[in-house]
Amino acid sequence: MVRFNSSKKSNKSKKTIRKLVVPTTTAIKLNKPKMVFERCFIRWRYFIATGLIFLGLGALVARAAYVQAINSDILSGEADKRSLRKDEILSVRGSILDRNGQLLSVSVPMSAVIAEPKRILKEGSLDDKERIKALADVLGLSYNELVKKIEKNPKSGFLYLARQVEAGKAQYVKELKIKGISLESEPRRFYPRVEETAHLLGYTDIDGNGIEGIEKSFNALLVGKDGSRLVRKDKRGNVVEHIADQKKYDAQDVTLSIDEKLQSMVYREIKKAVTENKAESGTAVLVDVRTGEVLAMANAPSYNPNNRVGVKAELMRNRAITDVFEPGSTVKPFVVLTALQRGAAQRNEVINTGSFTVSGKEIMDVAPRPQQTLDEILINSSNRGVSRLALRMPPSALMDTYQAAGLGKATDLGLIGEQAGVLNANRKRWADIDRATVAYGYGITATPLQMARAYATLGSFGIYRPLSITKVDPPVIGQRVFSEKTTKEIVNMLEKVAIKISVRWSKGTE
Repeated sequence: MVRFNSSKKSNKSKKTIRKLVVPTTTAIKLNKPKMVFERCFIRWRYFIATGLIFLGLGALVARAAYVQAINSDILSGEADKRSLRKDEILSVRGSILDRNGQLLSVSVPMSAVIAEPKRILKEGSLDDKERIKALADVLGLSYNELVKKIEKNPKSGFLYLARQVEAGKAQYVKELKIKGISLESEPRRFYPRVEETAHLLGYTDIDGNGIEGIEKSFNALLVGKDGSRLVRKDKRGNVVEHIADQKKYDAQDVTLSIDEKLQSMVYREIKKAVTENKAESGTAVLVDVRTGEVLAMANAPSYNPNNRVGVKAELMRNRAITDVFEPGSTVKPFVVLTALQRGAAQRNEVINTGSFTVSGKEIMDVAPRPQQTLDEILINSSNRGVSRLALRMPPSALMDTYQAAGLGKATDLGLIGEQAGVLNANRKRWADIDRATVAYGYGITATPLQMARAYATLGSFGIYRPLSITKVDPPVIGQRVFSEKTTKEIVNMLEKVAIKISVRWSKGTE
């Protein structure tokens, strides 16, 4: 029994245990797929995240390699475009000085007003009408004109609104503080002697290039070489890195042979002479016979080179070098000189200057006299006297003298636009009437400057020197072309002419 009961009890226990175990086993079997899915999802999510991280790192490495090794030049160039700026360092145009160092032409600092239409429109600067109107007023523009200029160039980063603006106006523009409006330094040429030196010096254009006169002829010397500075700027325009400099080279100053005081005097006198004689124009040239230096060169009427608005081009012409004319009686001293040198006349000889006809044409004198000495022929400017002397000599004799004095060829002074005149020295056939009239300046042409050179040769007693518009140091030795003794006699005769004419003027008989 005991065993039975034990066995029964044991079976019952087993049965009970079995009943308890079954539900537990069943529950585990039902939840297992869900747990497996969760574990797999977590594991794959880890792999995906890790993969994405490595993929991102790979992309960054690839991008870095692309930037550094493959596309670095392009990207660096783009960066430089945004930050690098090249600032110009303007050279200063050389000054023009007289022989004593006095300023005849000089560059003075001015400003240009610059607009950046693209930035102005982007920043909305035109919306500030009050400031824009103030800017227009100071620049001498209407409000509509200024706005139209800007709106007409919407994509432009550079536009001149005004050039060569004076310091006071430039400061006012600066104080307006309009975004997209800036100032740029630029020079303006100024001529202190104004009308007195206008034709000789000429002028420059708004960019400082010589257009006429000395300014043009010596432009290569007067123009320097601009420099530049390469810098890196931040978005506010501040310099953050100084990269490189290109040195500027200022131009040379040019020292002329001109004497400012003599130039002023000569201009005053030629202007007075033109007015008194009601002439269209007049020209005067003063030369130092010892050196060939031009001490003064003036024309009347003149103009103001500092303000050329409305001035006609004809008025700007330097007649001393551009205008040719028949020299007339001014060549008569050279005829007498030739006759004396060649023995065709004697110093104290009396010449028949009565009625005189050549090839059927009468040679006329303003104040005819039957007989005159060589001195009187020059004093009274006798056409008949010099014609008779010329006919005593072969045509080549007079042509040789004219050529030796520099007629028929340019002076090579260095001034652009100079004319050479016409001499026809190689002419093979000469009619008697041509031989007679060429003795008083008909049939040939010369500029005032050429005649000044010819007379400088007389004044230096027969020594020919090239003319110079720049200061000469030491003086040019020159070349003897005429007899010293004979030219001194001619100069003495000319002094008598000057004295007699001065007496006539003082008495009011001329």
